[in-house]
Amino acid sequence: MKLGTSSEPDMVEHRFPCTTCGADMRFDPAKGLLSCDHCGATEALDTSNARAPREMDFQAALSAQIPQQDMEETRVAQCPNCGAEVEFDADLHATECPFCATPVVTDTGAHRQIKPHGLLPFGLTEEAAHDAMSDWLGSLWFAPNGLKSYARKGRRMSGVYLPYWTFDAQTATQYRGERGDDYYTSHSVTRNGKRQTVRKRHTRWRAAAGRVSRFFDDVLVLASGALPRQFSEGLEPWDLSELEPYIPDYLAGFRATAYSVPLEDGYKDARDYMDRVILRDVKFDIGGDRQRVHDMDTAVSAVTFKHILLPIWMAAYKYRGKTYRFVVNGRTGRVQGERPYSAWKIAFAVLAGAIVAAVIGYIIAMNQ
Repeated sequence: MKLGTSSEPDMVEHRFPCTTCGADMRFDPAKGLLSCDHCGATEALDTSNARAPREMDFQAALSAQIPQQDMEETRVAQCPNCGAEVEFDADLHATECPFCATPVVTDTGAHRQIKPHGLLPFGLTEEAAHDAMSDWLGSLWFAPNGLKSYARKGRRMSGVYLPYWTFDAQTATQYRGERGDDYYTSHSVTRNGKRQTVRKRHTRWRAAAGRVSRFFDDVLVLASGALPRQFSEGLEPWDLSELEPYIPDYLAGFRATAYSVPLEDGYKDARDYMDRVILRDVKFDIGGDRQRVHDMDTAVSAVTFKHILLPIWMAAYKYRGKTYRFVVNGRTGRVQGERPYSAWKIAFAVLAGAIVAAVIGYIIAMNQ
């Protein structure tokens, strides 16, 4: 899909030199300001060009009718291991992929994309995110001690903004199906020589048809394939009502990943979610004890979208030749990660269980 106009936008470069010492500043989640780690100076965010997050017309975007000011171009390189598209500053030529700890070397290509319309700024500091991850690791049964120790040694975590699509849509669905109402009959049976009365369930079905409607607001779809879906879904919910206007200052000191899921593919994922919700609405509208849905015809209108960025803290650790990834919601501290296991801990637990069972069996046998 080609997006934008015929003229190419300039390459976007965001630098935030400290006016006191010249070192690069970063956004401090604890203070809500730009902060210099070198001299301690702080500066307020530049909101002079901020525009409130707004919905964009989906059909216009598919027709490549996106205004020039809503497009930007960034330098990215694709991780050869997990496929993440990592953004780079102009003077950075190599880095480590925040998603899998694989070394990534920049190329000279550029990525042309729709600008973010809004973001949720980081609310947790790196220290708070590291504490949340350590607590989560400590709660895992059968996790290797070596991995826990390795993760707690204070290795830095990466603050990354993940790209998401959100979709709004008005839906109206005509359906046909059947409503099932249960009723019971009683009859006598003989079991083990004894007469018993049992109840048998029956369902009386009758045709049902109707119409349901629903407005979907901010259906969230991850626009990157670098993070497994179970991770991204496990980080929810996000407080999207707190979205801030997109300004580059929030990205100071953090990385952002370019979206790799095209807009139309993101919409397909959103429609899958909508269809599941609509099916639930239809079953509720049919009522009864059971429902059969034979046909649903959904009309979708007023489809709009936003491109937003959501914050995560991430650590990718290589331990005994295997990479383990842990992600922390940069707002709530909710943690998701790959589940490591310790073979010797499992073996010890099995052995201990066998010993306990044997002791219990011996006690029972002695009492008898």
